Amino acid sequence: MATAPSVSYSMTIRLEVPSSGTSVSQLTTAVESSGGTVTGLDVTASGHERLRIDVTIAATSTGHADEIVEKLRGIEGVTLGKVSDRTFLMHLGGKIEMASKHPIRNRDDLSMVYTPGVARVCMAIAENPEDARRLTIKRNSVAVVTDGSAVLGLGNIGPKAALPVMEGKAALFKRFAGIDAWPICLDTQDTDAIVEIVKAIAPGFAGINLEDISAPRCFEIEARLREALDIPVFHDDQHGTAIVVLAALTNALRVTGKAIENVRVVMSGAGAAGTAILKLLLAAGVKNAVVADIHGVVHAGRADLVDAPADSPLCWIADHTNPENLTGTLKEAVRGADVFIGVSAPNVLDGADVAAMAEGAVVFALANPDPEVEPGVARETAAVVATGRSDFPNQINNVLVFPGVFRGLLDAQSRTVNTEMMLAAAQALADVVTEDELNPNYIIPSVFNDRVAGAVADAVREAAKLTQSSASAS
Repeated sequence: MATAPSVSYSMTIRLEVPSSGTSVSQLTTAVESSGGTVTGLDVTASGHERLRIDVTIAATSTGHADEIVEKLRGIEGVTLGKVSDRTFLMHLGGKIEMASKHPIRNRDDLSMVYTPGVARVCMAIAENPEDARRLTIKRNSVAVVTDGSAVLGLGNIGPKAALPVMEGKAALFKRFAGIDAWPICLDTQDTDAIVEIVKAIAPGFAGINLEDISAPRCFEIEARLREALDIPVFHDDQHGTAIVVLAALTNALRVTGKAIENVRVVMSGAGAAGTAILKLLLAAGVKNAVVADIHGVVHAGRADLVDAPADSPLCWIADHTNPENLTGTLKEAVRGADVFIGVSAPNVLDGADVAAMAEGAVVFALANPDPEVEPGVARETAAVVATGRSDFPNQINNVLVFPGVFRGLLDAQSRTVNTEMMLAAAQALADVVTEDELNPNYIIPSVFNDRVAGAVADAVREAAKLTQSSASAS
């Protein structure tokens, strides 16, 4: 499908042009005729004969941006200067930094911040380890841990290449929830080693956010760390996605007037995100769910599952879904379905498949950047459509979830994160959209809605307190 120019591929190009004639209009015409967008045009120096102009453009890809630059270079009388990639400029030197909360202006400040005064605080924590939450950054710190094995849609690109994503995640934690998050990129993809490393660094943190770790290892790593640690462990690719999908579905069903326990849900994708979405939907009341992967509909009699280990993720899916024992392809399964949720691959469905769904169909095509079905085509017959993209309505974005979830967990000093907390987060996120605001193109709030993080945090904090009360009572 055609891709619109994006600020992700934004370049600022310095040019010198004749001060008279049509040179300036030629610049904008060249960009727009090449399929780009001019987002800024600034005269930075002027003389009788020449103008120096900084033109900022948006393109659809790096290659497209290069084509536009070459077209500008070819305009008669234009001299090309420096070309700056604005995204790379934002990443120069990293996107985050550590800052001291207290000025160190004199010897007294130094003596209290560091030695000898700090020794008294160290001994207080040694006598009562729980004081680490009160007297150190631990109370507000989250480790964002990756091995670089499943970064965005880029695949296994390793820990160094994953660092820009982890920095971005840390910046979002701070921006939306005031949490100090630290990128931890591990140069190993051995499950045992990752578990041991995270256990070893855990004393400095109040929560662990696992990020971009490939399936099925991510399931084992999360389970073992949850068992071993006394702080919450949250794999955002699984549970953050699941929470925002459930919130969006809650409101989509409000639009269509259907009850969650009555709808038939068909999912494409049985990896980390798909499995987590499925589990949370079942906990929320879905009774009839069907999952398809690259081999078709998941069912107990499928050839590759007959001899599979009983504890494999696909066997779990086969045991907990597909009550009608459907077989065949995704396209066959989606006929008559009320809801389609895709976390898989581009263009696995077309307009005819969506038209064959039930009346008032809900389509969440979340593969990014190219979804499972073209959103404009899906909208021709579906009642509600959501994607993972920012250039269509109803963006399913994890940043709606993880800052508030961790804010609530940290405020409650929770030692775990459970299904009840995730259900509470999803309901709180859904409730941010009021009845007056709700419509087919607005089922989920903007990531910049200032009510989101607080609402999610409050709900998670209260659910965590209930968990703690139940644990104390037992």
